[in-house]
Order: sequence, then C-alpha cells, then structure tokens
Amino acid sequence: MLRARDLMTENVLSIHSSVTVAQAIALMQMENVRSLIVICPEDSSSLGIITERDIAYHIIAPQVDPETVLVRDIMRKPCICATPELTLSEIAQIFAETGIQRAPVIEGDELLGIISTTDLLMKLEVGQQQPVDPLSRRIQEALRHARVLQNPEERMAQETEIAWNVVEAMAQETAAPTPGDWMES
Repeated sequence: MLRARDLMTENVLSIHSSVTVAQAIALMQMENVRSLIVICPEDSSSLGIITERDIAYHIIAPQVDPETVLVRDIMRKPCICATPELTLSEIAQIFAETGIQRAPVIEGDELLGIISTTDLLMKLEVGQQQPVDPLSRRIQEALRHARVLQNPEERMAQETEIAWNVVEAMAQETAAPTPGDWMES
C-alpha cells in the first residue's frame, strides 16, 4: 500500500513570509513549481503555503502589483499537513474534504516533503497490465515511486536514469559472487 512517504517530493522549496509575492513568483517560475512552503519566523511552530492559485486570486485577478504585497498577506496559514504514514486514500480524502491540492509532509517538526493531487493521480494503479519479465517489472516499480516531473524533457531524462539504475543493479546482482565461489575446491 502506497503511503505519503512513497509519493511525496522530497526536495521542497520554501520561502520566508516576509518576502514579496514578486520574489515568490520569480522562484516558482525559475524552479518550475506550483507552490512554495512558507517559513514563518514569527511563528516557527507552523508552516504556511503559497500556491499559484493564491497568486492568481489575490494578485493577478485584482491586478495588484506583486512587488507591493508580502507573501504573508496572501499565503494560507497554518497549512494542512500530511504525515508520512498516511495512505493514498487517506490523503485523497483530506484533499477532497479541504479543497486543497497539495500539502507538506511533516513528521514532528521536520519538513520531509510535499505531496500533491498530481502525485496521487500519477501513482494510481488503474488497469495497468503488469509486465512479465523481471527487468520491466522492476523498472515499472521504480518509476511508480519516482516524483512525476512536469517538464517532458526532464521527465524523460529522469525515467531513463531510473531505468539505467535498475539495469545496473540487476547486472550487479547477477555478477555477485555466491558463497560457493569463496570456497576452494
């Protein structure tokens, strides 16, 4: 059963609540992400989140200059968080009940990653035919646990790297000496 720790993106971008929305937009564009976790120095016990939707509703639609608005003014805080042991179904239920599309994954006070509806959808196993050969099965399993990248070129490079890693691991497994190889005849 897939859990949040299996689905989340571990490399999470964050920003301080005291910077301008323009700076948040620039970071989101540069890193090609749809949200940022907001660190609130004034209240270190909780996190906030700013999403592309927040920016569209509070900045773009009313035609507000993003240089004049701070992230803390439009972010959602405290944001709804997930724990690493939540199942895919439990996360989907939280998203449905709250209307959110992404949540940081935290354990205690530590930010472990972020999970989104895209992560849930891309990992959902619906009518997929399982490959019969071991190499294809292991590649498919490794791809299922990888973060889904939005950029097609980056996604292709990631999938290629994952496939090569599986091939190399299987080659090492078949080349590994057995206990009988160590004993003299």
